[in-house]
Amino acid sequence: MNRARTNNRFSRTRSGGTGPLRSSASGRSGGQNQAGGHGRRPAAIRGEFAPPKTVTPALPAVEAFTDLDLPEQLLTTLAAEGVSVPFPIQGATLPNTLAGRDVLGRGRTGSGKTLAFGLALLARTAGQRAEPGQPLALVLVPTRELAQQVSDALAPYARSVGVRLATVVGGLSIARQAGALRRGAEVVVATPGRLKDLIDRGDCRLGRVGITVLDEADQMADMGFLPQVTALLDQVRPDGQRMLFSATLDGNVDRLVRRYLTDPVVNSVDPSAGVVTAMEHHVLHVDVADKKATVTEIAGREGRVIMFLDTKHAVNRLTRDLLASGVRAAALHGGKSQSQRNRTLSQFRTGGVTALVATNVAARGIHVDNLDLVVNVDPPTDPKDYLHRGGRTARAGESGSVVTLVTPDQRRDMTRLMAAAGIVPQTTRVRSGGAELHRITGAQAPSGIPVTIAAPTPERPQRAAAPSRRGRRRSPAAR
Repeated sequence: MNRARTNNRFSRTRSGGTGPLRSSASGRSGGQNQAGGHGRRPAAIRGEFAPPKTVTPALPAVEAFTDLDLPEQLLTTLAAEGVSVPFPIQGATLPNTLAGRDVLGRGRTGSGKTLAFGLALLARTAGQRAEPGQPLALVLVPTRELAQQVSDALAPYARSVGVRLATVVGGLSIARQAGALRRGAEVVVATPGRLKDLIDRGDCRLGRVGITVLDEADQMADMGFLPQVTALLDQVRPDGQRMLFSATLDGNVDRLVRRYLTDPVVNSVDPSAGVVTAMEHHVLHVDVADKKATVTEIAGREGRVIMFLDTKHAVNRLTRDLLASGVRAAALHGGKSQSQRNRTLSQFRTGGVTALVATNVAARGIHVDNLDLVVNVDPPTDPKDYLHRGGRTARAGESGSVVTLVTPDQRRDMTRLMAAAGIVPQTTRVRSGGAELHRITGAQAPSGIPVTIAAPTPERPQRAAAPSRRGRRRSPAAR
């Protein structure tokens, strides 16, 4: 079998450093030495940017992991994990990321992007050892949940090649995270705010980071994140490798591409407008007076469901109402501590909770096997939010449905949003107790007997941060 060559050297011309990045790992070159309301007007739709032109031809896609120059330990772990054939985004990007190329990758939610960048990152880091507080690779993500999911997904592969992972997120003990960095971690998976905190405390330095990944790059390019993201990228090795991955890519990402990527390979295995078109999309017209009863019956279905609302107060209110109606519901939003959020997700995955009521904090970075229904109780105002909310179902080849409840004064805005998202939904008039509502969602009246879900374990107190930061307001990137 012909194996794809992955030992190309690529020179860098970024400000601050030039020349190839060399590796001592496994003799490969191109490695590294040293992460409801009603009647609302939709937000302005940001158009996609024109992809950069690749000067150096990309290596061709592969159809098997054995066609790649991966360490045997990673191939063995892939087989043990039941991963036999690369997803399209993996087959397209891995030959180039293993070769040290900068990559801009887009694939629909649940399409295997984590292993697309993770296998290359681990293969190119294997055999090296990080000094205390000086990681060699960095994965930046926008949410705590996504950070944990990435770490969990990569953990067995990292163990197989002796690479140490550290997860750095807000809401958990900063002292423990500092300790993990002091003990040495080759790869750090982090949210920008907490990583900045650790750098400010002197617990982490990024000068030896030679591989940097931005997962959900479009959200990382939003203004709430962008200043911290660019400040962190300015600290990593200027001659290092950059990988940007997302299900949707739009104009703000172009700022990161032009500033930090050199001659990138662009792999887009799904157009943005088609990110979730493989699943069923339903717009259900409901009366305002009947909406609460309709939502309650959907939540009372057999099987699990995620329900999205706009605000944490609306999430808490609906969760209380569902519990009182006999639905095993739990709330997930940014007002919960990280330990509470982790516990709630664990209960949802294992079936202790059947209705997860959430804000957009759950729209990215949450994977639940065999979840077949997502409900927009409050319709989103941005097509990207719709795509990412819907991406919690129909993952990794499974089927699923996205249902959006629309009252009469929301219909025009929803029509515009669906058109911008490139989706033609099935539109149905429904009412609580009706046959159509049951057919589409499996809705049924709950027992009416109040239930209680064990409260998530309270978060342990954290050590105070450095005095110089006392009283500083938290930015969105730190949440």
